[in-house]
Amino acid sequence: MSSSNVLVVGLKGLGCEIAKNIILAGVKSVTLYDPEKVAIADLSSQFFLHEDDIGKSRAEVSAPRLAELNQYVPVSVIDSELTPEVVSTFKCVVATDISQQKKLELSEVAHKSGSCFISTEIRGLFGYTFNDFGDKFIVDDPTGEDPLSGMVANIEQSAEGIVTCLDETRHGLEDGQLVTFIEVQGMTELNACEPRKVKVLGPYTFSIGDTTSLSPYRRGGLFQQVKTPISLSFAPFAQALENPEFLISDFAKFDRPAQLHVGFQALHAFSSAHDGKYPRPGNNEDAAEVLRLANEINDKWSQKTELDAELLKKLSYQATGDISPMVAVFGGLVAQEVLKACTGKFTPIRNFLYFDALECLPIGFEPSEEDLAPTGSRYDGQIAVFGHKFQQQIANYREFLVGSGAIGCEMLKNWAM
Repeated sequence: MSSSNVLVVGLKGLGCEIAKNIILAGVKSVTLYDPEKVAIADLSSQFFLHEDDIGKSRAEVSAPRLAELNQYVPVSVIDSELTPEVVSTFKCVVATDISQQKKLELSEVAHKSGSCFISTEIRGLFGYTFNDFGDKFIVDDPTGEDPLSGMVANIEQSAEGIVTCLDETRHGLEDGQLVTFIEVQGMTELNACEPRKVKVLGPYTFSIGDTTSLSPYRRGGLFQQVKTPISLSFAPFAQALENPEFLISDFAKFDRPAQLHVGFQALHAFSSAHDGKYPRPGNNEDAAEVLRLANEINDKWSQKTELDAELLKKLSYQATGDISPMVAVFGGLVAQEVLKACTGKFTPIRNFLYFDALECLPIGFEPSEEDLAPTGSRYDGQIAVFGHKFQQQIANYREFLVGSGAIGCEMLKNWAM
């Protein structure tokens, strides 16, 4: 981590949350890119912006406040164009809150230069993240768990070489894992031997291959798991869009990732056709256009999915939504993926992960367009999801918190936002 430079593109709430987390974690440096001007709606989830900052560059305003979090992590700003030469100098590139076309351009440069690329986005109660860590990304430690070990009761001198654990103690191994041995008496050739591949025969037994040429086993010994790096291959962003793989975050919503994948592409198509603007909250006309675009996209792709019109309608309604708790969830999740990219520890998300928190909406919630319409306040991102009545209700709510450590402080931040 201490030798990894990270680039965060887009400094709305999500980009700021990711930058905050990786700065606190202690990477070598964090560089910010976002020439867009601060708008009142950005204050919905971007906790380092103040009303006095409206009209200033988001990155320039955020950088000094992010730098205060950790004096050991330099924070800088790119105020020129993101050229391939600049992008290729970073270990990891995180793209948030930019157009789909810019994400595609960034991902292509990152893939060619060997930089890890992460694309992430939230729309109201919907969000996704995507990883492309290159053709040959080495994971040194896929699980981060301590290597397994156990006492040996017997090792057969046979073609299979069956190992039995002492006193029926579960070994916990899986097929394909590697083990070596120490302190074995009799079959001493196994002590500190080259790692042998395991074939699990039962909870207390496993085989290690041919042991017929070894000395007879007498007693004692310990097996020790040997962790070996694995190589993962990731598809580029452009290729993954048409042939996605999904990490399921909620098996009760097994059919949603494929639908949301099409839905997010429909939102980007809508934005491209309307000068970068997204569907208006609660507007049925815009929602109908998003559904039409989704059907067109779905018909073109080889992996067709059955679309739920009601789900896509909610996605369209919430396209301008930007709420602090969703930012916190995805900010934490994506920051962990950045650290995986930097360290090679733990297995990263392969391709796409989609998540929604529609359970947060009241049952039978059918808001009017007027109730979801922006008011020109800092809460417009929240009003676009829950409406004015909800905002008025929580504005009169008083909260009492006992304990403001790491968890309490995060809750204070979210409640205050």
